[in-house]
Amino acid sequence: MAPEEDEGVRLIAQNRRARHDYEVIEHWEAGIALLGSEVKSLRDGRANLKDSYAVVQAGEVVVHHLHISPYEAANRYNHDPERPRKLLLHRAQIRRLAGRVEQQGLTLVPLRLYFRHGMVKVELAMVRGKKQYDKRQDLATRQAQRDVERALKDRTR
Repeated sequence: MAPEEDEGVRLIAQNRRARHDYEVIEHWEAGIALLGSEVKSLRDGRANLKDSYAVVQAGEVVVHHLHISPYEAANRYNHDPERPRKLLLHRAQIRRLAGRVEQQGLTLVPLRLYFRHGMVKVELAMVRGKKQYDKRQDLATRQAQRDVERALKDRTR
């Protein structure tokens, strides 16, 4: 279920570039292990998913380069902004992810970071990189769709 479909969901950050650069094959919702100062910083909306990715290592899924800005009021007890963070998934899900990533050469990329009923969640996607011509084709298709919608809107007036 997509985060927008459920009540009690508040978006923190979104990786819009990932949908442009990658073809999304499958996605999951995962919890994330955080420190208290990280959660407080996320409540202020201070996160960036740009260039972040996840890897399966030692039976755990770990997200790298997820930037959560330091919380000003935490002073010396603050966190490292780009420390690796463990994602919370079921063991069967982790085994499935590991198998597909190794066999098919896919990548794990976080698409969204959001609060669901007070808990921080990550929408994790299994993706395959797009070629340059695929990106251009997607842009052309999207522009054609906009033109059609615009023409239909003008026609109904």
